[in-house]
Amino acid sequence: MSTLVTRVRQRQIGQLIDAGKRLDGRGLGDYREIKVEQGIIERAEGSARVLLGKTEVLVGTKIETGEPFPDTPNEGVQTVNAELVPLASAAFEPGPPDENSIELARIVDRGIRESKAIDTAKLCIEAGKKVFVVFVDVYVLNHDGNLIDASALAAVAALLNTKMPNYEIKDGEVILKAGYTPLPMKSRPITVTLGKIGDKLIVDPWLEEEQIIDARLSIAINDDGNICAIQKGGSGYFTPKQIVEATKIAREKAVELRKKLEW
Repeated sequence: MSTLVTRVRQRQIGQLIDAGKRLDGRGLGDYREIKVEQGIIERAEGSARVLLGKTEVLVGTKIETGEPFPDTPNEGVQTVNAELVPLASAAFEPGPPDENSIELARIVDRGIRESKAIDTAKLCIEAGKKVFVVFVDVYVLNHDGNLIDASALAAVAALLNTKMPNYEIKDGEVILKAGYTPLPMKSRPITVTLGKIGDKLIVDPWLEEEQIIDARLSIAINDDGNICAIQKGGSGYFTPKQIVEATKIAREKAVELRKKLEW
């Protein structure tokens, strides 16, 4: 698409949003079609795939034994990594994680961590010495905007079908036994991202909308409707009134998205 055509199209997108409409026919507060598939990777302890419009994200979880952090000796560990697969977008390059994949992983991690979604106390094997470590790996397979919400939803969906190995302690060693138990989950946090274009807020910005948003606000909401994490992106700003409006929208949309999860 030439620069001139791109500018004309971006102007059109902005003008439509200013009039309360969107190029793809959605209302300002509407998500694209969402599909969630859980338990699709046989070798992973848990997995999920989310399609958000044309955006596609795959998440797999693994559980291993490791050492706890010194300041939380009685709790297990969670770690989130995100990979922007080059085939997903011409903008993604092979190599070590860039700032976009690091930011994506941190936002997904924060929503899960701050909502206390995983009962990490139940991941403790031997206080101060050995715990279970939950690895959450996010793979972006197709990028058509709003990777944050798609990745966060896929991560929680994968955790909800994650299985922990049964085990016993013998002579200070962890012996894995046959069978599994579900990962102890206490909450299903949902992250809702809004973009600001002009003085309008839009939910679930797709790729071309993301290219013209002034600022982005991602809000994680727990099962009780409480905010557990907020992340701002972009160089623009939100007024206090817009932040209040955004949190109201996020709470409403979180209820809708949570219905997509099987627990």
